[in-house]
Amino acid sequence: MNETLPRELNDFTGFLLMEKGFSPHTVSGYQRDLKQFLTYLDAMGDRALDDVDMTVVLSFLREQKGKNLKQRSLNRKLSAIRGFFHFLLERGRVTQDPTVEVQTPRLHDPLPHVISVAAMEKILSQPDTATPKGIRDKAILELLYATGIRVSELVHLPLQGIFWDQGFIKVLGKGGKERLIPVGQTALTCLRAYCDETRGEVSNASLREEVFLSRLGRPLSRQSVWKLIKHYAMLGNVREKISPHTFRHCFATHLLERGADLRSVQMMLGHADISTTQIYTHLTREHLIKVHQAYHPRP
Repeated sequence: MNETLPRELNDFTGFLLMEKGFSPHTVSGYQRDLKQFLTYLDAMGDRALDDVDMTVVLSFLREQKGKNLKQRSLNRKLSAIRGFFHFLLERGRVTQDPTVEVQTPRLHDPLPHVISVAAMEKILSQPDTATPKGIRDKAILELLYATGIRVSELVHLPLQGIFWDQGFIKVLGKGGKERLIPVGQTALTCLRAYCDETRGEVSNASLREEVFLSRLGRPLSRQSVWKLIKHYAMLGNVREKISPHTFRHCFATHLLERGADLRSVQMMLGHADISTTQIYTHLTREHLIKVHQAYHPRP
């Protein structure tokens, strides 16, 4: 492989991390996709990046499609290549961007899975608040449903990110963007009970800035939150597929069903583009149709 290529790739990934604020997980995915593309170029005869044109990019994508990849994965690879060449072009390292005329196929996202308010309440009522673990878990479940935050935002939520008097939390979302989200009184009360009554009993709790800690005094992992949600769903006899992201979907959908405006929900979810939030309106339309069919005298 052309020895300049790894250097260009390293520069690009550094740019994504330091300047764009992408998460390590996202950057790792970009690296993986670009390494596949560069290996493909190498197999074609060690082409220089400035020799790459649209036909080469399309040829690579066709080869990847032949591996039975889903369209979402192909679009991600194209996004990585497009970002890479845009970065190189801006810095004068290539004279053309071969992806300019390559169209990204539109995806029809499946509707997010949402459970009913009644099913959600069953899950929320399961933690045993007579125990320290139950108090913590109750606070986690209530906060997820009350705010719609991502599980990554939950496990990294710092104590100084809770504004008790104002009833807000401040989280660091995708791209390093901060946002304020209101917290309902129920969730705030559960959060206060955990912070005041049980969090301090964990070893080294005073040395940690994260709100939610394991019994060993370590920040919770995303996997541990996923497991506790599955556990309480089972206890509540909720047999539907459920995950931390289900709470986020339910937060948005249940708000919209009760009349919240889309722009406010977008801000609370931290979506950069309102079109991302609009997928929830499909669910609320289905809900309205069911209500009409069930209650109108002439359905």
